[in-house]
Amino acid sequence: MDPDPDLGMADAAREMANGSSLLEILERAVQTCVEVIGRCHMAGISVAKSGRVRTLAASSDQLRIIDDLQFQLREGPCFDVLRRESPVTAHDLATDERWPRWGPLVSERTGVHGSMSHRLFTQGDALGALNIYSTEPGGFEQKDLVQGYVLAAHAAVAVANNRQVRELNQALASRTVIGQATGIMMERFGLDPNAAFGVLSRLSQTNNVKIATLANDLVQHGWLPPIDRPQPPD
Repeated sequence: MDPDPDLGMADAAREMANGSSLLEILERAVQTCVEVIGRCHMAGISVAKSGRVRTLAASSDQLRIIDDLQFQLREGPCFDVLRRESPVTAHDLATDERWPRWGPLVSERTGVHGSMSHRLFTQGDALGALNIYSTEPGGFEQKDLVQGYVLAAHAAVAVANNRQVRELNQALASRTVIGQATGIMMERFGLDPNAAFGVLSRLSQTNNVKIATLANDLVQHGWLPPIDRPQPPD
C-alpha cells in the first residue's frame, strides 16, 4: 500500500516546525514535495533579492540550472509568482508563451515540462518561492496544486517561527547582559537600579551605541565611555 500523502505532509510539517536551522527547514520542505506530490520529480526553494534569483534548497542539481536560466533571461515562474499571491502553473514549458526563451531551454536541458510555483515568504526585500517541477507534460492535477499550497504554507510558518525564536533568543541574551551591566553600575557608583539603567541609556544615546553593545562591553571588559561620575540618590 502506498503511504498516505496526508500523513507524509503532517510528519513533514512537524519536522519543519522543529527544524533547528533555516536550511534544515527548507531542505525538508523540498524533499517532502518529491515524496508526497505524485507528479513532482524535483523541487526547490529560491529567493529573489535585488533582481537576482538564488537557490536556497534543491532536491536536484538541475534546479540550479533552472534558476540560473531564470536570472540570466529575466523570465520564468519564480519571477512571476513573487509578484502575486496565487500559484503559477504550466502544462508544458516547451510551448508556454509566457516564457518564450526560458521554457524551451529548461525543457531541452533538464527534461522538465510541468511546473508549479507558490510564493513562500517575504523577508525584508527578499522574496521566497517554492518551485515544483515535473518531467511529464500535462502539468499537475488539482490535488497536486492543493498539496503544494499546503506544503508552502507549512514551510512559510516554519520559517517565520524559526526567525521569531532566533530573535527572541537574541532579545533574551541582550536583556540578560543589560541586567548584568546595570548591577555593575549599581555597585561601582552606588546607584539604585533605575538610576544605573538611566546612565546606561544616556551613554547609549550620547555615543550612538546600542545599549546591549554598551552593556556587553561593560560586562566583558569593564569598559565604559568617559562619563561624569553619577551622583548616588539621596
